[in-house]
Amino acid sequence: MTQAEQEQIYLAYNGKVMGYIMARLQRRADAEDLCADVFEKVFRKLDEFDREKASLSTWIFTITRNTVIDFFRRSRPSSELDENMEDGSETEAGLLHTETLNELAAALAQLPQELRDIIVLRYYDKKQLTEIADMMGLSYGAVKLRHQKALGMLKELMEG
Repeated sequence: MTQAEQEQIYLAYNGKVMGYIMARLQRRADAEDLCADVFEKVFRKLDEFDREKASLSTWIFTITRNTVIDFFRRSRPSSELDENMEDGSETEAGLLHTETLNELAAALAQLPQELRDIIVLRYYDKKQLTEIADMMGLSYGAVKLRHQKALGMLKELMEG
C-alpha cells in the first residue's frame, strides 16, 4: 500500500475513530494514543483485510472497538470510597445512581457484542438506527430488530 493510500484512509476515518474513542474515554491524551494505536494496527494488518467479509469501515471500527476494550481491560481502575465522605442525602442519591449504572453495565456486559454495540451507539453516541446500520454494514431492518431484541434482553436482565 502506498503512502498516499494510507493517507486517504487516515483522512477518511480519523475523525470518526477519534469520536468513537472520545465517547468512551475521559482523557483526550488516552484517546489520541488509542487512535494512533488503531491506525498502526490498520496499516500493519491491511494486507489481511478481506473486502468479501466486511466493508473497510466495519473492519476499522472492529479494530477500534477491540482496541478500546483492550485499553479498559489493561487499566481496570479500582476506586474506593472516601472515608471522610459526608453522610448526606445527596451522596446517598449519587450512590443509588451509581448502583443503577453498575447494574446497567453488568446487564450490558451480558449482551452479545453486536447487541451491546447497537445499544452503546444508539444511546451513548446518540446515533440514529440508519447510521448504525451503515457503520455496522447491516440493513436498517436488521439493526431495528436487533435493537428491539437488545432492549428486551436488558429489561429482563435488569428486572431479574
